[in-house]
Amino acid sequence: STVDRRPSTDSDSPTHPLCLATHPPPPVLPGDGIGPEIMAVAIDLLNAAGAKEGEEFVFTEALIGGAAVDAANNPYPPETEAACKASDAVLLAAIGGYKWDDLPYDMKPEKGLLRLRASLNAFANLRPAVVLPQLADASTLKPEVVAGVDILIVRELVGGIYFGEPRGIEERNGERVGYNTDIYSESEVQRIARVAFEAARKRGGKLCSVDKANVLEVSRLWKETVQALGDSQYSDVELSHMFIDNAAMQLIRNPKSFDTIVTGNIFGDILSDEASMLTGSLGMLPSASISDDGPGIFEPVHGSAPDIAGQDLANPLAMVLSAAMMCRYGLDLPKVADRLEEAVTQVLDLGFRTGDIMQDGKEQIGCKRMGEELMKLV
Repeated sequence: STVDRRPSTDSDSPTHPLCLATHPPPPVLPGDGIGPEIMAVAIDLLNAAGAKEGEEFVFTEALIGGAAVDAANNPYPPETEAACKASDAVLLAAIGGYKWDDLPYDMKPEKGLLRLRASLNAFANLRPAVVLPQLADASTLKPEVVAGVDILIVRELVGGIYFGEPRGIEERNGERVGYNTDIYSESEVQRIARVAFEAARKRGGKLCSVDKANVLEVSRLWKETVQALGDSQYSDVELSHMFIDNAAMQLIRNPKSFDTIVTGNIFGDILSDEASMLTGSLGMLPSASISDDGPGIFEPVHGSAPDIAGQDLANPLAMVLSAAMMCRYGLDLPKVADRLEEAVTQVLDLGFRTGDIMQDGKEQIGCKRMGEELMKLV
């Protein structure tokens, strides 16, 4: 979803995103499954936090994913694309679900998400995995293993095997064969590595590049390119390299050994979901996907959870934290972001939990109630 905001003013100035007043209000994209439920919580909190900081947000709903397929026979309609490109930030909830599993590839809800990312050139996906003290024992791992974990995974998002050509399914020698192409250019690797190096500089000064250079030529190019950039421009950052299989193991064995991780599209997809379990639940992880010169996309790491949709069981905290990332990195509203993040911390301190992060001695509540408790704290 994308968001416009109206700065506080005594005049009757027109609504505008941060750039041109002629831009229309961009859409909120609730998407599918639990998306509308968690988006409703985030919008309420944005409005409340913004009001206390003298900011007024303006939201217009638009379609993406399965909802767009049902209504417009297109997972990413032209109207949604135009509105997203005209905005300053895109706040997305979730897409997909069992209902659309049998559709042709180009009509699947997930295709809408890929097209959204590509249309905005949102090539850098930032996925923090931070274990909050209140949830150190919510992970399936021992508290002493995960307590204090603070990892940032920087995933390349618009290249690699998910976008590479040629791809397809065809008949060869009397049987069906499926194939995909994992491909990266030096320039694509350089730009994602630069984002990761800059992030590492602001964090613990350590960057681990993950690849499979012992097997894949594309990974060998990745490793050589990252190393060359580090040697020439980022000698102050401690750079290491790790194969994907070892990285997956070490992320569970010793997660506190990592600070910032940079990797390609498919490896980043897997590692970031794995890292989510360090925190206890996918329902706690926000993400940001940024470009060089266009609006960023801010969304929870989790999916649409169609099995619990409409049952008031969803965890909206990752959605709220994604809204906070939008305010901090997409709209330059750090005080609004602070209010949202502090509300999440305080609601956990008070002992409120949704089912996915439930702990002994805490009070289990639903999505709507969690939103109500957050509203008291924002």
